[in-house]
Amino acid sequence: MATEVAQIPAEETPAVAASTENAEQADKPAAATEAAPAAAAPAEKEGAGDAAQDKDNKEEKADGAAGDGEAKKEEATAVAKTDAPPPAQKFNVHKANFEKDIIYLYQFSRTPLLPSLSPYCLKVETWLRLVGLKYENVDHKMRFRSKKGQLPFIELNGEEIADSAIIIKELSAKYDKNLDAGLTAEQRNVSYATIAMLENHLIWIIFYWRAKYPDNVLKGYKVNLQHALGLRLPNSILNFFFKITFGRKGTKKLKAHGIGVHSAEEIEEFGKSDLKVLSEMLDCKPFFFGDEPTTLDVVAFAVLSQLHYLSKDIAYPLRDYMTEKCPNLIGHVSRMKDKCFPDWDEICTKLDLNAHIPKPEPETKEGKEGGEQEKSNEQEGTEGDKIEKELEKDKSNEKESTEENKEKEETK
Repeated sequence: MATEVAQIPAEETPAVAASTENAEQADKPAAATEAAPAAAAPAEKEGAGDAAQDKDNKEEKADGAAGDGEAKKEEATAVAKTDAPPPAQKFNVHKANFEKDIIYLYQFSRTPLLPSLSPYCLKVETWLRLVGLKYENVDHKMRFRSKKGQLPFIELNGEEIADSAIIIKELSAKYDKNLDAGLTAEQRNVSYATIAMLENHLIWIIFYWRAKYPDNVLKGYKVNLQHALGLRLPNSILNFFFKITFGRKGTKKLKAHGIGVHSAEEIEEFGKSDLKVLSEMLDCKPFFFGDEPTTLDVVAFAVLSQLHYLSKDIAYPLRDYMTEKCPNLIGHVSRMKDKCFPDWDEICTKLDLNAHIPKPEPETKEGKEGGEQEKSNEQEGTEGDKIEKELEKDKSNEKESTEENKEKEETK
């Protein structure tokens, strides 16, 4: 049967064609139903893609908003930083509450015969007084040293300056206070060489005597170590340790310098030669280069004072030689003292580091009594006024009451 159907042409078998058409029509809905999910799949994909796109756009907007917020925060912090005041500058100095342009001088404590046992400290203070700069001594009881381990040193506007020569050099430049401005080039050279002789030779000859006789240093300058160091230990104990430590340290320094290898007689002759040179340079002049003092006069005064103001009870051949053979040097020391230290006696008597700074006058007993009397008089006056006012008030009340009584009687 099958073979027969197969052998008949398609145009000559209408029934078979109809059956095939029905079969095709039956297949079409199935294909449509099959194609619907297939067509829905791309649509679903497109919808999912749009949703993903929207999500990405939202995330981008959120990221953009977050970025804008962070940018605004950064701008706000930057503005706050610019508007905020700069942090306070920290100063590495001992005097934390310093005043502007006040020179704070750290040096040795006072003695009853000399403002300072250190020629370098006395040199700086003499120069400050001579040029008229405002300064204040710090009473540190010799506890502090500069970063270089030295005294003296100064603090100015939160900055430390150490070494006497550097202090004078920097302050001269800062405040235009050059004492040698009027000297010629030759005079400046002579001044430089003479200062070198004083500070690197004659001072060390004086130090040699001090290291050899530390007990005479305490007696000769009447040093009170308890006051100078601000300690409570008895002076007998402090003096004992001073003699040991000062002598040992001084001897080491003298040997390192070179002067300590010579004999006492040789060192004394060195000192006399230095004094002779200074005396001949000064001659009959009030100061080394004329009528006005210079830096050389400041240094010479600071060094020669260590000899001149040593107590006469202590024997010192170099001091005696200057007094007898170089009287013009004694006159020079006296002139510099009168010019720079009019308060010398007050300094040495009261051991006041800042005698040059005016002190507030203390109130006297008479002033206090007078003030109290005035106060009591004022109080009495006010009390009397009160009593008078009360009496007047009483009188006015009595007057009013009598007038009222009269009016009552008249009405009756």
